[in-house]
Amino acid sequence: MQTIQVGEFKARFSEMIDSVRAGETIVVAYGRNQEKVAALIPYDQLPASQPRQLGVLAGKATVAFGDDFAMTDEELLGA
Repeated sequence: MQTIQVGEFKARFSEMIDSVRAGETIVVAYGRNQEKVAALIPYDQLPASQPRQLGVLAGKATVAFGDDFAMTDEELLGA
């Protein structure tokens, strides 16, 4: 895992993408305190079975999908 400041990340974006494609995780730090604000991971390392959080509705609402429901993230986002 490599940690990089946001300015350097912007300047070396293509190189960082190549590193991620090779399987490396890139952590992006921001500000004077180098606060870690994001992590760029290879797509195939995304956790597939993690339930989606409801955000501001957590604890106030529930959602359930039928076993036959199928939609990719790309379809959901309209990509």
